[in-house]
Order: sequence, then C-alpha cells, then structure tokens
Amino acid sequence: MQVLVEFMGVARVVSGVKQVTLELEEGTTFRQVIRLLGQQYPKLLGEIIQADGETFQASNMLNLNGRRMVQPAQMDDVPNDGDRLIFMSILAGG
Repeated sequence: MQVLVEFMGVARVVSGVKQVTLELEEGTTFRQVIRLLGQQYPKLLGEIIQADGETFQASNMLNLNGRRMVQPAQMDDVPNDGDRLIFMSILAGG
C-alpha cells in the first residue's frame, strides 16, 4: 500500500522535504506512520513528534486527504492505499 505524506510549515523546514511516498504494509496505523517518519527524519523528534516517537507535539496534527484532521483517539486507525497525509501545525500567527 502507498500513501503520500506532505510536510507543511515547520514540519517541512525541519524534515527538509516537501513530500515523501511511503510503502506500507496493510494494516499499518497512523501511529506507526508517525513512528516511521520519526525514524526516517529524526530532526522531527522533539519539534513535531514527541520523544516517544509516536505522538505529535501539541501544536501539530495529521490531516487526511485535505478533508479531516486525524484526532488523537484515531491514531490507531489505518490509512487506505492512495491516501494523502499532511503534517501541519494547527497554530497560526499574524
């Protein structure tokens, strides 16, 4: 299964990439995707991803297909083949 991960804002700056396509095993959860990205882009740890490697810092979230935010209680849900996951900050300034 493939998913496209897009990095927005600080996540893009910290990771150094705009997007990445991941090959995942069927049944891979959102939590496992976060863990995988923390391993591939260790600079995300402490900035975007908490030190546990599988949850976000409070000001960051995962958006699914530009339609809905993945809530903390949904992190053990599974993305579908072809989904677009967007790492983004939920804070904005002016």
